[in-house]
Amino acid sequence: MRPASTRSPLAIALALVLPLGLAACDRAATDAPAAGTTAATAATAEEREAETARLNAWFEAQFEEQLQLSPIRMTFLGRKDLYDQIDDVSDAGIQKQLDWMEASVRTMEAEFDYDRLEPEAQLSWNLWKKQYESARDGMPFLLDGYVFDQMNGMHSMAPTFMINFHRVDEESDFVAYVARLEKLPTVFDALVERGGRASAAGIHAPKFALDGVIDQSRKVIAGAPFDGGADSALWADAQAKADALVAGGKITTERAAELKDAARKALLEQVKPAYERVIAFAEAELPQAPVNPAGVGSTHPDGAAYYAYQLKQHTSTDMTADQIHELGLSEVARLRGELEKVQAEIGFEGDLQAFFKHVQSDPERLYPNTDAGRQAYIDDATAAIDNIRQYLPEYFGLLPKAELVVKRVEAFREQDGAAQHYNPASPDGSRPGVYYAHLSDMNSMPKTELEVIAYHEGLPGHHMQISIAQELEGVPTFRTQLFDTAYTEGWGLYSEWLAKEMDGTYQTPYSEYGRLMSEMWRAIRLVVDTGMHAKGWTEQQAVDYFRANSSVPDAAIRSEVQRYLVFPGQATAYKVGMIRMQELRAKAEAELGEAFDIRGFHDTLLGGGAMPLDLLEQRVDRWIESRKAG
Repeated sequence: MRPASTRSPLAIALALVLPLGLAACDRAATDAPAAGTTAATAATAEEREAETARLNAWFEAQFEEQLQLSPIRMTFLGRKDLYDQIDDVSDAGIQKQLDWMEASVRTMEAEFDYDRLEPEAQLSWNLWKKQYESARDGMPFLLDGYVFDQMNGMHSMAPTFMINFHRVDEESDFVAYVARLEKLPTVFDALVERGGRASAAGIHAPKFALDGVIDQSRKVIAGAPFDGGADSALWADAQAKADALVAGGKITTERAAELKDAARKALLEQVKPAYERVIAFAEAELPQAPVNPAGVGSTHPDGAAYYAYQLKQHTSTDMTADQIHELGLSEVARLRGELEKVQAEIGFEGDLQAFFKHVQSDPERLYPNTDAGRQAYIDDATAAIDNIRQYLPEYFGLLPKAELVVKRVEAFREQDGAAQHYNPASPDGSRPGVYYAHLSDMNSMPKTELEVIAYHEGLPGHHMQISIAQELEGVPTFRTQLFDTAYTEGWGLYSEWLAKEMDGTYQTPYSEYGRLMSEMWRAIRLVVDTGMHAKGWTEQQAVDYFRANSSVPDAAIRSEVQRYLVFPGQATAYKVGMIRMQELRAKAEAELGEAFDIRGFHDTLLGGGAMPLDLLEQRVDRWIESRKAG
């Protein structure tokens, strides 16, 4: 999952309307003024230090000003500024944020001397500028991203946000809670209006996506106070938050009743009608929705350009769809060979496809599809993470301070077979990082893959990388919150591979099988994502290819392929990022020999926050040279 708290204000708004990550592109280094010029040579160390300090102070002021454009983001960060407000996701609101970013970049270029900055500050300059350029380049594709689908959209984000992120510690926080509920229709209506314009332009979400929107939306407004059923998730949350204020001595029982009445009124008069309009929009789109869709390259009017943009955003490289497709085919072939070795170790007779079926159908590889089975999954994932935690100091100097918990996805957004995901901790530590698992169908959650996914989402994966970034000192605050898909997901996949070096991991052939199958999963993504979006493959063709090369449960395969269809390009980032990190490690090991320090290498990867792969390589190169220099 794209962690929302690592996004710029503009990305927060765009994330509600299209799957767009503000990943910097390869141009980041070459667009900037050239370092190493005469001016840079002439600048003294003291001058570079002074110019760097001046720029960093400016970044802090700019970041604070930028945050004021996004109340949602401030709440994600644990702050209560503008606590009764919600982001403006209208075209005008998005353009306002883009204009602000452009003006900020122009000011930076006019008032600061790139050549007189220290290397780390030059990196900050590049990253700040690319936030704007990436968002600017995505504006022509505003209608291409589906405003609502089974994975993205305010219809599913809103209750998650209100329940899990809008803390109520004081009476004023509850008043703000109600105010936000009352403002949801403005956001929903802006998105419905944009969706109507997209439809008129010939852009239609797949039927499965609209079905998901309708189902999720109905679940949100099912139950009390919307009907006579058990309390809905939002109503239960509102009551619990009011009751907690009473228990904490913050308000009286009488005042709590008044606040609950206000929340109930907002739910009935504002939230319910807004969701009904979303449902009506989705239902009206169903007759035009493709049932076995191909990707955006053949279904959107400007789909080829949109997909090329998405690939560049998510991989932070200039790789073409054809190049990524061929890399995927090569990696699938390599991993089939590795899986055959595991098959031989286990002693299973037959071809690889028969082996896949054996693993997939073996009841010993499944948790019971019961509440006890679900709790066992959470317990085992927690234990795997706890085991890794004790070995982290051997591989990292930088360690996360934020806590990590494993939780089941909330019922209103849970989907059979959907991918697990991570939500970051708040920077102030008031909210832990959460590894979320979809546990509605335990047949889609095989034991073979529990361990490897826990490492990807938890430790040493996303929780470690994102928490360290948020806890960084000595870099501008905005860098602690940046997101780059290839970096973030590349690290997650690299972490699965790295965990193999640590004691107590992948101790059976079946757990090693799970690790390899997880990597195969990501290699298949390279093939099917480009296949659908650039080569005209249909959903069913992608499902068939996935099934032929993996033992992933059918429900998970279908969910994955449908994810790729509504989120073009994102799935390609994992393997591209992992391979680059492995290459950088091999390069450092070869050049440094016995001087290679795994802790120093990993701290170099994580110690600057998220960044595009070309800038990450420059950072590693500087570390290698510093080690050579003693």
